[in-house]
Amino acid sequence: AAEHISRVCRVLKQPGAHMLNVGVGGSGRQSLSKLGSFIMGMQTFQISISKSYTNVEWKEDLKKFCRVAGAEGKPCVFLFSDTQIMDESYVEDINNLLNSGEVPNLFPYDERAAVMESCRVLAKKSGIVMESPTELWQYFIQNTKSNLHIILCFSPIGDAFRERLRQFPSLVNCCTIDWYKEWPNDALEAVAYKVLADVDVTAEDRTKLMEMCKTFHSSVRTLSAEYLAKEGRYNYVTPTSY
Repeated sequence: AAEHISRVCRVLKQPGAHMLNVGVGGSGRQSLSKLGSFIMGMQTFQISISKSYTNVEWKEDLKKFCRVAGAEGKPCVFLFSDTQIMDESYVEDINNLLNSGEVPNLFPYDERAAVMESCRVLAKKSGIVMESPTELWQYFIQNTKSNLHIILCFSPIGDAFRERLRQFPSLVNCCTIDWYKEWPNDALEAVAYKVLADVDVTAEDRTKLMEMCKTFHSSVRTLSAEYLAKEGRYNYVTPTSY
């Protein structure tokens, strides 16, 4: 966990750097990304999916964090998971953001003027005088590009991941990839120890129970590998099931 957090922090330290966390659900991709963002003192944005969530709400959310990064000049993090993809156009918009720092035609004309006005004020504070709309808009995109960090949490299971990478190459080209492998032995021990701390048993029994939980989990992992070799079928053992 500490290694993953240090990787997240290292990526967030670089202007315009993005991250692709690949691992099965429950391996701690989102929690560690949030903790890394907090350590770096950056605001984290996430969308909350509901039945009424449509493309309109998606565009509004995009505008919100683009304004913070571009017009206010504050470094921020957009955390996005593959379970939140209601429509493949979301991935296309993220691909554009990763690649060029903007989503084409995201801001209507009236909102665009307000964004440029904020940029003029921000540029003035930095000692840069800009007047032409083209310059101001370029300044906004440049700011968004360097201040907005996108952290994607994708699962490598199934065909969807492979197809998305093929369709949207920026997911690989513009991101630092971090693989979340299965939890090591000491992590399983630590979690079991914490969960079993409240159980009313002797210290000796608690240690045996901890060993037992760990053995169950790792033996199922080994059996799943054998099952795949013999039957050609996958069985995933995630930390959540542990």
